[in-house]
Amino acid sequence: MKILPIAFDSLGVRSMATYVETSDVRIFIDPGVSVSPDRYSLPPHRLELDRHREMWQAITRWVGMSDIVIVTHYHFDHHNPDHPEIYDNKDVYLKHPREFLNQSQKERAATFLSRIEPYAKSINIADGKSFNFGNVRIAFSEPVLHGLTQTLGYVIQVMVEEEKRFLFTSDVQGPLNSEALAFILHSSPDFMIVDGPATYLLGSHYKKSHIELSIENLQKIVDNTKLSTMIVDHHLLRDLNWFDYVRDIGKTKKRLTVCSAAGFLGREEDQLEAKRKNMYNRQPN
Repeated sequence: MKILPIAFDSLGVRSMATYVETSDVRIFIDPGVSVSPDRYSLPPHRLELDRHREMWQAITRWVGMSDIVIVTHYHFDHHNPDHPEIYDNKDVYLKHPREFLNQSQKERAATFLSRIEPYAKSINIADGKSFNFGNVRIAFSEPVLHGLTQTLGYVIQVMVEEEKRFLFTSDVQGPLNSEALAFILHSSPDFMIVDGPATYLLGSHYKKSHIELSIENLQKIVDNTKLSTMIVDHHLLRDLNWFDYVRDIGKTKKRLTVCSAAGFLGREEDQLEAKRKNMYNRQPN
């Protein structure tokens, strides 16, 4: 199984876009990308907008090589309703567009469905289901909270199994809730991409105890699964000091790699959103 992070916060944009290639099916998870409209009371820097265009081009290229496309929820950094043509002749597996959604996501889901229907080869509701593609099994969690409360809605997690298991958490913010954690522990992945806690919102949206719970749950995953590689990215990488929170995770386990998507690719983190204030100071738009 080949796992390739395509667009992530450690690569300069808000995204968790991931390509997975197996012997029997090629999979793209969450083909969306965005930039924060307001960070440090500043709009996106032009370097961020340039990176956004670059990452979207990469997403469309890899989606074009995929057989199926998965959408775990309807935030714009995980799907793009403005380019339905990328779903042309693709089998689409998505979060239920009417159930376990807040009002905003219901409206976005309805718009998205109406736009991709003329293009998609098939549209399949994935919540809590499992599908086989030759020797490959893809299992989806039941809807789990996007964090601690229903405010941000629900997501579905994805497990791909071909001898070894790969798990994609989507936006579980840690994980913070027990249902999301239970699916991960039950899946017992070898490789995991997790979005991590939103430490950049500490004090405004999250308490210190919430961040500590996220880190405790990550440690539980390390201690109770066969995990060998954990990519922690997305929300956590909006904090320049992200590694301080995870540096001790897995020290009790030999041969465990904990890194960002950029680190997994052998690149340095380029957290453009977190560096926005510095970019404006050096090079105003």
